[in-house]
Amino acid sequence: MTHSPAADGAASLRVTSARGRWTLLATVLGSSVVLLGSTVTNVALPHIGDDFGADLAVLQWTVNAYMLTLAGLILLGGSLGDRFGRRRIFVVGIVWFATASLLCGLAPDATTLIAARALQGAGGALLTPGSLAIIEASFHPDDRPRAIGLWSGFGGIGAALGPFLGGWLVDGPGWRWTFLLSIVPALLCVPVALRHVPESVGTPPKDAVVAAGAEVRRRLGFDVPGAVLGALALALATYALTEAATVGLGSRSPRNSCASPIEV
Repeated sequence: MTHSPAADGAASLRVTSARGRWTLLATVLGSSVVLLGSTVTNVALPHIGDDFGADLAVLQWTVNAYMLTLAGLILLGGSLGDRFGRRRIFVVGIVWFATASLLCGLAPDATTLIAARALQGAGGALLTPGSLAIIEASFHPDDRPRAIGLWSGFGGIGAALGPFLGGWLVDGPGWRWTFLLSIVPALLCVPVALRHVPESVGTPPKDAVVAAGAEVRRRLGFDVPGAVLGALALALATYALTEAATVGLGSRSPRNSCASPIEV
C-alpha cells in the first residue's frame, strides 16, 4: 500500500515533545513484554517441570512453541500494520499477548501451557514489528535516530532485567507470575497507545523505487498465499534450528526433540 497523507503528516513528532515521549513509552513497553516473554520464562522452566511432572522434552516445547509462532508470523504482523494501521495492529498485539499470558499463568497442565505459549508468540509477532514501525512513521527524520536509540536502549535494559525478575518471582509468588507479569505493562501500554500514538497506514515515502513498489503492492492487494508461505517458511526454518540444537547438524538419527533435552 502506498503512503497516505495522514501517514506523512504524522511523521513530525519530536523526542522532546510530550506526545513524542508518550509514543516512545508505548513502543518500549510493547517490545519489552515480548522480551520478557522469553527471558523471564526460561528461569521458571525447572519449577514448571516440578509442578506438572514434565520432562525436559516437554519443557523445551514451552520455549519452542513461543519462538515458532513469533518467528513465523513476524513478517505477516508487519504487513498487517502497513495495511490496516500500525497503531491498530500494535494494540491488537498487546491485548492478544496479555490474554495469552493470562492463559499461560492459569494453565492447568503442560499441554495447555504449550498451546498458550504459541498464542503468546503470535501476539508478539503482531506487536514487535509495529513498535519500530511506529517510530519510523511518527517521528521527524531529524529525531528518528535518537528515538530508535532510546527504544533499543530501554528495551535492552528490560531484557537484561528479565532473568533477575524471573528468579525473584519463582522463588516468591511462584512461576505463574512470570507470565502474569506481562499483563501489567500491557495494561499501561494500551491506553497510552490509544491516546498518544498517531495512526499511520502504508509505506512511508523514501525514494522513487520504494514508492513504485508500494504502489504495485497496493494494486495487487494483500497477498494471502505469500503471507502463508512466508510464515510457514520462517516457522520451518526456526524449527530446523531448534532441532539442530537437539540432534546436532548432520546427524542421521531419526530421533526428534522429544528424545533428548536441550539446554534451556
